[in-house]
Amino acid sequence: MNHQDQRHSLANIGKEFHANKWSLGTSSNYSMVVCRNPLQLLLTASGKDKGALKQSDFVVIDENVNVLEGAPGKPSAETGLHLLLAQLSGTGAVLHTHSVWGTVLSDLFAQSGGFFIEGYEMLKGLEGIKTHETKKWIDIFPNNQDIGALAKMVKTRLGDANNPTTHGFLIQNHGLYTWGATLFEARRHIEIFEFLFECVGLRRMMA
Repeated sequence: MNHQDQRHSLANIGKEFHANKWSLGTSSNYSMVVCRNPLQLLLTASGKDKGALKQSDFVVIDENVNVLEGAPGKPSAETGLHLLLAQLSGTGAVLHTHSVWGTVLSDLFAQSGGFFIEGYEMLKGLEGIKTHETKKWIDIFPNNQDIGALAKMVKTRLGDANNPTTHGFLIQNHGLYTWGATLFEARRHIEIFEFLFECVGLRRMMA
């Protein structure tokens, strides 16, 4: 897939996520791996309306956040998280949303550092999960405006030898990060997580 096709695909993701109220206004950011070695990412530029992304609303950056291609404007403030996740083996795309349920649950369970989701059939939509009899832990990280410090915390959990963070995580009062081998897989993970977050939230309201 060339850069133009990647831009088109990410712009369509923005329109879809905006319609689902997962990426309203200028919130959220999306990226795809352009080159693995040396690492290069196609990334949404900062401050762009995700429901109306244009071809010019993206930049190509290297692992040092140098802009290699794109219109004037800086990459997302959260570029460091995209670069970190893109370095995981097999990652081809990283997606970040700001949904209502993701935001509310990230605040509700922040003091516990996360929460479990278990028993739902939709868990099988997360890559590698084969049964609904799964107890999935969702990490919640503090909304640290120091992205370097936040990336270090995320990196520690990703590298946990006994129980690493997989598939995605939340940032308190902020939103969801997930990734996948392809844009299609990362998009599916967003859909699955957002469905599960709504189930958890509604279930608590009905208890």
